[in-house]
Amino acid sequence: MKRFLYTLLLGMAINNASAQTQLKMTPELLWKLGRLGSENLTPDGKHLIYSVTRYNMTEAKSEAKLYSIPVTGGEVTTLTNEPGSKQVIKVEADGRIIYFADDNIWQMDAAGKQIIKLTAEPLKDADNIQISPDGKKIIYTIDVPVVKILGKDRYEDLPKSNAYVFTDLNYRHWDTWEDGKFSHVFVADYANGKVSNAKDIMANEPYDTPQKPSGGAEDLIFSTDSKSVIYVCKKKFGKEYAQSTNTDLYQYDIAAGTTKNLTEGMMGYDTNPAFTKTGDKLAWLSMKEDGYESDKNDIVIKDFKTGNKVNLTEQWDETVSSFRFSDDGSRIFFIAPKNGTEQLFQIDLRLRLAPGSPQAIKQLTKGQFDINGIVAQSGNTLFVQRADLNHATELYSLNLNDGGMKQISTINKEIYDHLPMSRVEERHIKTTDNKDMLAWVIYPPDFDPAKKYPTLLFCQGGPQSPLTQAYSFRWNFQLMAAQGYIIIAPNRRGMPGHGVEWNREISGDWGGQPIQDYLSAIDDIAKEPYVDKNRLGCIGASYGGYSVYMLAGVHNNRFKTFIAHDGLFDLKSWYGTTEELWFANKDMGGNYWDKDNKVAQNSYAKFNPSNLVDKWNTPIMVIQGGKDYRVPIEQGLGAFQAAQLKGIKSKLLYLPDENHWVLKPQNALVWQREFFNWLKETL
Repeated sequence: MKRFLYTLLLGMAINNASAQTQLKMTPELLWKLGRLGSENLTPDGKHLIYSVTRYNMTEAKSEAKLYSIPVTGGEVTTLTNEPGSKQVIKVEADGRIIYFADDNIWQMDAAGKQIIKLTAEPLKDADNIQISPDGKKIIYTIDVPVVKILGKDRYEDLPKSNAYVFTDLNYRHWDTWEDGKFSHVFVADYANGKVSNAKDIMANEPYDTPQKPSGGAEDLIFSTDSKSVIYVCKKKFGKEYAQSTNTDLYQYDIAAGTTKNLTEGMMGYDTNPAFTKTGDKLAWLSMKEDGYESDKNDIVIKDFKTGNKVNLTEQWDETVSSFRFSDDGSRIFFIAPKNGTEQLFQIDLRLRLAPGSPQAIKQLTKGQFDINGIVAQSGNTLFVQRADLNHATELYSLNLNDGGMKQISTINKEIYDHLPMSRVEERHIKTTDNKDMLAWVIYPPDFDPAKKYPTLLFCQGGPQSPLTQAYSFRWNFQLMAAQGYIIIAPNRRGMPGHGVEWNREISGDWGGQPIQDYLSAIDDIAKEPYVDKNRLGCIGASYGGYSVYMLAGVHNNRFKTFIAHDGLFDLKSWYGTTEELWFANKDMGGNYWDKDNKVAQNSYAKFNPSNLVDKWNTPIMVIQGGKDYRVPIEQGLGAFQAAQLKGIKSKLLYLPDENHWVLKPQNALVWQREFFNWLKETL
């Protein structure tokens, strides 16, 4: 009923507004958009079950509801109305939905009725719950105490102590201080909701599964025969953990209680294990170099019948984001960045070509959009997630015979039908080393080429993250353009989707060619008669924030204003306070005290923004999260303090409870309002 009233009132508001004028994208409207998640195909292939998260800005809370829709589109059935989030565990052959909510396993029928709580005792604090293929076992993860770090754990007579005692590195990670607890995988007997004989298969190990901070259920799976569990883990501790990306796949034999490493000797990230339905093959994503988080991600497959292991994408000049086996195991569908987008590809395992041969790879989709998730397959139809710079993620069907796509879900139709869209153009720019660089240009919805517009250079983070057609709820180009700005977003050096060499070229050269690429982009767009050359701004976060700080010292008065979010300002202090040191060691070239390391010495001297503050002369807004341990607080404070002491117009937006992102709804609205207020003041 609440959902009906929300839709009715929003629809009335939209209709009343559209009678006079079309809607304009605003921060408030952006946060009214529903966000797709948790997709499942029913066993009969007729319906998709999915969740939509919406935010209540007054209460600063989110609510995720489950819905069902025919695979051909059409009428949506609301399955849940209760507050709180739900995690779908399994859809049974008869349509019953097994899901997890409020620490319990529940069951409902295909219409969302006849809800029954299955668990007699709650699975307190459990996550990543999966039921085995034969329905007799269950796995889940729980944080368990392993190492005594807290003062109250080390000294039982001091229960009110809040002290931490560390003797090794990795004392904090992402946004959390290490407290001695680690996420472990549990396996238990399961019978119609009854969970018994639970066993911690990582007992006493100071290691995490899933991988923190962003790992999830993809880090642990049952084997097809339900006899073993495969899980992803980096079995390293302290300094070793902080300087390595070497995760491995471990296979736990449930009956024998033994564990073996399936990827021994594979030194980079090994993640996302997946079996064929017959269980004869296991595939996963693999990187080769330890300590290089943005190395080329390949698909490796192991045939258990022959024992052969093959890198399927070794000779392909791109990196893989995610993959899924076809239902019959003859193909692998995968997503990869390609020319400023994320597209769907397939590897045909039936083709008898050389291992890893690019001739076995076929691109299935092409267009000005991102495929950002593979949901399921039904015959010759693949169900995927799709988004673009004007539209948040929706469900689509893809015809594998002819490549035709059809939108299934219409989560935000009632808003988008009344919202003018921005024109998005692909632009190609010559760099200072005479290479071709792609950039996205986003225009205001009412763009008039006879007028002049303020223009923003967007600097992407990562630094080796793709800049594609992804729809962001913070750095939202549709929102920026709706306020009257042109945005240019270049795929500068370091971004995947343009070949492995282009992706690698940023390591050890943060302040070199990538910064020149940014200057090439703004200089190129500034030649257009509709760009106001006296009103150019520069914005970015993370490495993008670093780029803003660097450009503030080398832009030669191109820009009128800057905004930097969680950017790296002083590389020496950053190296001494960031947590995942493998990142700094790879991208800086090493530590700052090794005088014989020329790459590192160059990074800390020539590419250090704090060394260029004497050249700063332009208004700058600094945004900093208080719980950002990747780019800790002294980075933002140092930049703001430098600007203030130089007498430069500057603003600090400090978010004490936010990490490297902005996750709390009201904080996000403050972020958007201050962002645009600053641009109005200074541009």
